[in-house]
Amino acid sequence: MLMVGPPGSGKSMLAARLPTILPPLAPTELLDVSMIHSIAGLLPNGQLSVARPFRNPHHSASMAAMIGGGMRAKPGEVALAHNGILFLDELPEFSPQVLDSLRQPIESGEAVIARANHRVTYPARFQLIAAMNPCRCGHAGEPGYVCKRGPRCAADYQARISGPLMDRFDLRVEVPAVSATDLMLPPSKEGSAEVGARVRQARKVQKERFSAMGLETVITNAQCPASMIERICEPSGEARTLLAHAAESMALSARGYHRVLKLARTLADLAGREQPGSEEIAEALGYRVSTPSLVA
Repeated sequence: MLMVGPPGSGKSMLAARLPTILPPLAPTELLDVSMIHSIAGLLPNGQLSVARPFRNPHHSASMAAMIGGGMRAKPGEVALAHNGILFLDELPEFSPQVLDSLRQPIESGEAVIARANHRVTYPARFQLIAAMNPCRCGHAGEPGYVCKRGPRCAADYQARISGPLMDRFDLRVEVPAVSATDLMLPPSKEGSAEVGARVRQARKVQKERFSAMGLETVITNAQCPASMIERICEPSGEARTLLAHAAESMALSARGYHRVLKLARTLADLAGREQPGSEEIAEALGYRVSTPSLVA
């Protein structure tokens, strides 16, 4: 997920709250996380790690720090975020080479560290959450604000993120500025506990679905192999027509098309529906359209 909004709009706070709606680590996940953190020397007193990882590296992090490396090929941030969240704040400020190095772990769920005399592979299946300002000034697109550099400020800033990496973000969300009036409003009726319950139920449905298909190691729609995607997501009627039209008009890549199907399937699971309808397909497509802040 990529969140775009001006400074102080709550992007970092939203990312920090995401672990509260995720289900607890399963026993096998707990062991995987604990072993990786043990190799990195991050387990205090040898205790098992029971919380889902939340890694938030600084934008000055090197490729070795992100992917892993060193004399003993220790795990990097992507492996330390396994079964958890990797949060990249100020995304365009990261080195382009570091950002592009994330593409392989995102696709394969593994971080491969190759050396002259050995090769080490760490599991690295994580949720990538990123946040960025719409431009270097941070306020492009806000009512009443005119950037001195004009549209080029936003265009140059956003160009630091490559197209292939941007294509891997299933959700692109605009986070508007928060005013003092917004802070005075009553809290939402649905908190983390209620959202977390829906997430746990949806994950339970997904795990049972893949288990019935003989895919015991797959527990979420995001992990579904490309060959199985159209078996778990079969939109029909208006939903299928909408998807076909959007795929052509938006020039979706094969990866983008499959990610839309996975996201629509997840939205249907959260809503308790058998198959995605027009509403889920439209919402999934809407998340892939560049938000107003991303339009130069």
